[in-house]
Amino acid sequence: MNKNIVIKAENISKQYRLGQVGTGTISHDLNRFWHKIRGKEDPYLKIGETNDRSTKGDSDYVWSLRDINFEIEQGDAVGIIGRNGAGKSTLLKLLSRVTKPTTGSIYTKGRIASLLEVGTGFHPEMTGRENIFLNGAILGMTRKEITRKFDEIVDFSGVERYIDTPVKRYSSGMYVRLAFAVAAHLESEILIVDEVLAVGDAEFQKKCLGKMGDVSKGEGRTVLFVSHNMTAVETLCSKAITLKQGLIQEIGSPELLIKNYLANNISNNRTINFNEIENALGNEFIKISYASVDNTSTEDPSEFIDVSSDFKLVFEIINQSNYDELSIGFDLKNTRGDTIFGSAQIFSFEKNRKIKVACNIPKNLLNDDTYQIMLYVHTTAMSLLFIQDELLTFEIKDKQRENGYLGKINGFIRPELYWNKI
Repeated sequence: MNKNIVIKAENISKQYRLGQVGTGTISHDLNRFWHKIRGKEDPYLKIGETNDRSTKGDSDYVWSLRDINFEIEQGDAVGIIGRNGAGKSTLLKLLSRVTKPTTGSIYTKGRIASLLEVGTGFHPEMTGRENIFLNGAILGMTRKEITRKFDEIVDFSGVERYIDTPVKRYSSGMYVRLAFAVAAHLESEILIVDEVLAVGDAEFQKKCLGKMGDVSKGEGRTVLFVSHNMTAVETLCSKAITLKQGLIQEIGSPELLIKNYLANNISNNRTINFNEIENALGNEFIKISYASVDNTSTEDPSEFIDVSSDFKLVFEIINQSNYDELSIGFDLKNTRGDTIFGSAQIFSFEKNRKIKVACNIPKNLLNDDTYQIMLYVHTTAMSLLFIQDELLTFEIKDKQRENGYLGKINGFIRPELYWNKI
């Protein structure tokens, strides 16, 4: 193996039997053993099905991962992206040696610190202080090494006041603060982090991402990072792997893979229309019978929207509440979840009446990207009556790129600004 490669996966696959621990029955285990001593292939490897959580299969055996091959070099920060059930967490468990692959081999060079779930490796009856030393010992560090890092770990975690309290009394946020601080500061060559940072608050998440950046870029250690936060993956990682139904779909630059992933997993849904009120989207207070994103720069409102197109958001709303004045508003977000801007206005209309409203958005404001609309309706006292995330999804294109310009203007927005010499 190349001296710079610290992780190498060769044809690794992981099979599970649904509803069972291990292979599930003695008869299956004996059958496997009988085939093994005769030098034959495991009979249950042939009947496994692809891990598609949305469909019902014919076999109890599923492949959580199948034929995974990749190499990771020292100092790489690798983001693993994919939908829920794609096999991301299973892959990290295999690399962390929490479980063994069904087939294939994994080669690693150096000590691994992994944070796969909140409080991984913590003993609930032991104090925070004791768990720091326990985790360090598990990672193969001496007491002297842990003592040298101890103050730094406690300071980073922000739980100094509770360091001598049993961790079973910690909140989930305190748990993950201390667990990440231990994993990031102990002297392992490889740091593996699953989507546990979502438990922490915004300030701590920012702190963790900064630390992971320092670990990979400053200290030359290797980081594997699973997250649904695409902005974090793109900012932190130098390489990305996309998983789909247990298979590797792509390996390459984070920017390209994230763009492809979002394009393949976000539907373009510019119009919703319910002819029957009973079927309309909503609740006992508000019903949404129609919503659309219309291009107002052309005769056909359904034509694609260019960065130089005016367009409008249209909402048809039925008021079933006891309020005769309502605040109707929206947030415009990109598919990474960043809110670009929002707008709201108060309208008067009686109970069981329908109102159709529109908000005009000028040309040369938004960048080329895919966007989503979150609609919300409040009372004038700002009590929430209805909210719908991802109500509409639409794309803004850049014709210049189609004519040969391959770059993308930086920023969420790209207003048309005028310069002059003074």
